[in-house]
Amino acid sequence: MKAGQITQRFDVLAFTGRFQPFHCDHLAMVRYALERAAHVVVGVTNPDPVERTPHPASAHRHLSRANPFSYAQREALIAAALRADGIAADRFSILPFPLEDPACWPALLPPGTPQLVRIFSDWEREKLRRFEAAGYPTLALQGDIAARICASDVRVLLERGEPWSSWVPPGARELLFEWQSAGLAHGG
Repeated sequence: MKAGQITQRFDVLAFTGRFQPFHCDHLAMVRYALERAAHVVVGVTNPDPVERTPHPASAHRHLSRANPFSYAQREALIAAALRADGIAADRFSILPFPLEDPACWPALLPPGTPQLVRIFSDWEREKLRRFEAAGYPTLALQGDIAARICASDVRVLLERGEPWSSWVPPGARELLFEWQSAGLAHGG
């Protein structure tokens, strides 16, 4: 993410992802959005395990092992990380966002709500295409693949019992430690 790429100011920006789990790059994107908008909507995709569908641009995103955390757990991780970062509760909303069902998006986000997407792969380009096809303006940032934190890597480290905490922000980190101790956090 390069600072200064988007100079417009917005009332609301939306940022979506699976957040399996929420990690430091996700927090950086929320901060980036909050520098440009009064309010950020964090849309949690794949909220319903029954509705997950495969897509050729992301072969794993529908699999159970790639979605170990429930919507409620991801919402808690995100809220904990944002609170720990000092972000006021009135600056963000977290909601389930069924990316596979554009017909229900207007009930969740007013049409015209700009969508912030960081591009690493064909999957993010597909998200841009979906948002644009549904009439949502998009703001694309080119991601630095060499510096990328990937939730898949965090899940693997969690599963192996290897160090992962430096990739997860405070707040979310403590919840994951708590869940790990209780046997509720795993990577697959």
